[in-house]
Formats: sequence, C-alpha cells, structure tokens
Amino acid sequence: MQLADHPARRRLSAALDSLSVTFRGMTAHPDECNCVCHWGSAEELALLKTPDVELEPDLLRRTWQAIDWMDHAAVLRRILPQFARALAAGRVEPLSGLEEAGYSFARGRWQQWPDEHAERVREFLHAWWAQSLTDPDAAVPAHQVFAMCAEASGTLAPWLADWEKHTGHLSDRHLAEAAAEWESELLRDSLPWSVHWYEHDEEEMRAELVAWLLGHAAARLRESGAPADLRHRIRLLGLTGEARWTDPHWPGHGY
Repeated sequence: MQLADHPARRRLSAALDSLSVTFRGMTAHPDECNCVCHWGSAEELALLKTPDVELEPDLLRRTWQAIDWMDHAAVLRRILPQFARALAAGRVEPLSGLEEAGYSFARGRWQQWPDEHAERVREFLHAWWAQSLTDPDAAVPAHQVFAMCAEASGTLAPWLADWEKHTGHLSDRHLAEAAAEWESELLRDSLPWSVHWYEHDEEEMRAELVAWLLGHAAARLRESGAPADLRHRIRLLGLTGEARWTDPHWPGHGY
C-alpha cells in the first residue's frame, strides 16, 4: 500500500476538510477586543472578524494561546480550520507541551457547541490520534497528541480505547515510547503533562492512566518485546511508599 493511500491519513484529510466546510465564514465576536501591547494590533484583531482569511503563523499562535478573549469559543471557531491543519502538520510550537493547544480547545467548550460542530471537532481529534498511532509519516509524536486530546476533552477514556483497537507494530512502538516518556513523572505520582483547564481532574487522569498502563499496556509491552527495564518501571507504578523505592528494580537515577 502506498503511503498516500494510508487509511488513517485519508481519514485525517477528510476530517480537516470537514472542519473547513463546517467553520467556513466564522468570525470572532464583533465586539471582541484584546490588549494591543500584549496580543497584537487593531489591524490583526480586524482579521479575526474577517472570515476565511489565512493568518500569519505568529498571529495564529498568539490567537490560540491568548486566555483573555471575551468569547473564546467564537475565536476558536474562526481559526479552527487553519489551527487544526497546523496541529496535524506539526507546525504548532507551544511554550511547554502540546497540551497547551488542548487547553485552547477546552476553553472554547467545544463539546457544548451544536451537535454538528462538536462532532466535526471530535472526529478531527480521533482521526489525528489514529493517524499518530498508525502512520509512519505522522508529524507529531503519539504521546504528544495523546496529551493534547486528553486536555482538549478532559478525559482519557476514548483515547485509551482507540489505542487498544490499534495493535500493530507501529502502535506498539508508540506505546513503548510513551511509557518511557511518562514513567518518570508517574513514579513521582504526577501526571506527565500539565493540566491547565480548571475543570479537569489531574489526579483522576493520573490514576486512570496508571491503571491502564498496569493492565492493558503492561501485557502489551511484554508481548511486543519492550525492554525489560521499562516493563519493570511500569510494574513499579503498582507499588506505593517503601515497597516501591526498595524494590530491586527501582531506577538508580532517582525520581
């Protein structure tokens, strides 16, 4: 199969096209404003009130990162087709992690939008997540897409369920990479990305991720031949207190 015919890539392309159609003509609220000193000029603000005009990359970044819009949902709908394409292409560079982009989605409360609008966003997130797991040419590491989707939606369940469905070699490799990225923070009893939106329960997310790693992921890491030291570090997540740090497989570099 040619890479151009990759099913996850076709699904993502269709999801991006649907966003463009659904949110065509959207603008920021007519009375929207922002600080000239800290966000941008009046001319740039006027662009957000003009439909379907491509924004310069720096203006797009300042727009989705700003937390003080009067109507963030309207601003998000205005930039969403361009923003989603930039995300999928790996052209979004947050200050810390890609979960910052998820925070922008959460602030827009997209899950409360009209059904057609919310469904288009949901399909984009799922299509991008599936592509990150199964497409060898995916532009963004799977663990970063996962954190973004978790922060955008406030839940891990649908993204973990998708991961369980994708069981090929590439998805298994991404699981090992994600476990290696996450284990250090998880062994400190912290979530391995920052939760920005106040409505999201960081401890609940951490507990759900740990339970999944100890259950489905542990068996899968073993069956796919992941390194033994990584599998031991995941096993340690099931221990607490002294039992954890006195275990003979406790990492010597310290947490």
